[in-house]
Amino acid sequence: TLEVELPNLFRMNGTEPPFRNLYWDNKEEGIYVDVVSGEPLFSSLHKFESGTGWPSFYEALEPGNIVIREDDSLWMRRLEVRSRHAGSHLGHLFHDGPEPTGRRYCINSAALRFVPVEELVERGYGEYLSLFR
Repeated sequence: TLEVELPNLFRMNGTEPPFRNLYWDNKEEGIYVDVVSGEPLFSSLHKFESGTGWPSFYEALEPGNIVIREDDSLWMRRLEVRSRHAGSHLGHLFHDGPEPTGRRYCINSAALRFVPVEELVERGYGEYLSLFR
């Protein structure tokens, strides 16, 4: 099925279609974790509408869980974003985002799993609950 194939796609640096992915327009409060390892990556508090059709964040929730590498594929130089522990390809980092960072982490929905605020404690992410109070 597509749900099984997509995580493997992102481990191999794939990209899903814009505006046709799970979280590009998600407005719920919560955190986004790596679909493979569960490591916390981004928060809805840092999500913004970039107009690209992919979920975009101006900062990482846990910068230590993010690895940035140069990506020279597709005849251009970009900064690839990967999860530190699972090694999942998450997307790319651009420097055209909003203040306060000026960054835009353009991330593939299928590389993420969303944990709503009301489920943070029961799913083992209770330490992030205070961010939303």
